[in-house]
Order: sequence, then structure tokens, then C-alpha cells
Amino acid sequence: MSPDLTEILTFLPCCTPKTWVKNAVENQELLLIDHANCEKKAAMNAIQLTFRHNSDFGFLNKMSRLAREEMRHFEQVIAIMEKRNIKYRHLSASRYASNLHSMIRDGHIERLVDLLIIGAFIEARSCERFARIAPELDSELCNFYLSLLKSEARHYQDYLRLARRLTCESMLNERITIFRHLEQEMIETPDNAFRFHSGPVLA
Repeated sequence: MSPDLTEILTFLPCCTPKTWVKNAVENQELLLIDHANCEKKAAMNAIQLTFRHNSDFGFLNKMSRLAREEMRHFEQVIAIMEKRNIKYRHLSASRYASNLHSMIRDGHIERLVDLLIIGAFIEARSCERFARIAPELDSELCNFYLSLLKSEARHYQDYLRLARRLTCESMLNERITIFRHLEQEMIETPDNAFRFHSGPVLA
């Protein structure tokens, strides 16, 4: 049974455009390669966060478990790629994460809170996109993407809970609002190349 995504859809500023879904169906090789990249980057991000806040054992354990789970997803994606004879090659990154990171504040706690909020948006958007494209794909990919929904939703919640422990609710909501506006722009405006977190690529 798929998890209830109501909370995630409320958190995100917009739904993925239909054009992006069409792009994904037409570019399944790129979809899988960039998905693998995203899982690897998510694991690396979690590990890097353990260096930024290493005085909280709860935080360290949460990030460690998240990194292991992301690497497990990476292994699952590359196994599907190998089965389909898809070569794992270099792809340029989309503008999505770099533009969100451009809004990060200076200061140890401020920077950490912003990184956690960005992590929440990335996980929430990934979850929403898995749910959107799964019914459009073959049974193997459909079942695989549906199987990821629960963990992606949990990662989104983990990031927000950790951010909430570091700042007051009003400041957290203020920062979320700022990132929501930028995230919507990245998702709805056209991109030059299709990627898992790109905007729609217009023909």
C-alpha cells in the first residue's frame, strides 16, 4: 500500500508539470542515470552533515542511517541499469540543488538549518516525482519507484524534525517559505536538459 502523500503535497509549492512526466517517459535512460546520481549525492550529503553537527548523537545516528539507505537505493538503481544494459556515464547536474544552495545563510546553525530544509525539499520532491511517474512506466520500474515512496517520505520528515530542533518555529517557517518560492521556480520554469529534478524541457 502506498503511503499517504498529503503532507508532502502540502509542503511542496506545486506539483510536477505534465511536461516533465512526458520528458521522463521519453528519456528513461537519463532518468535512471540521474536517479543513481541523486541517490549517491543524497548519501554524500548525509555524511557531510555528520561533520557539521557532530555533538548530537541522535543527529549523527539519523544521518548515518539515512546515508546507508540512500546507498542501498543507489545499488538498486544501478542493478536495474545493468540489467537493461544502460551505461553509467557522466551527466551534468541540474540547476535545482545549486540554486537552492545559493540561498544558504552564513553562520554555523543558520547554515545547518538551511541545509536540512533543502534536504527536506529534495526528498519531498523526489517522493512526489516517484509517485507521478510510476504509473507511466513498465511494471519493474513502477514497482521499484512505488517501493521508494515510504523511505523518501520518512527522509523528508527526518530532515524537518532535525531542523525544528535547531531553530524556533517562526524562523523555520520563514526559511521554508523562502525556499518554497525558489523551488517552485525551479520546478515550473523550462530547463535546457532533462534531469530527475529539472524543470520541464520544452520541445
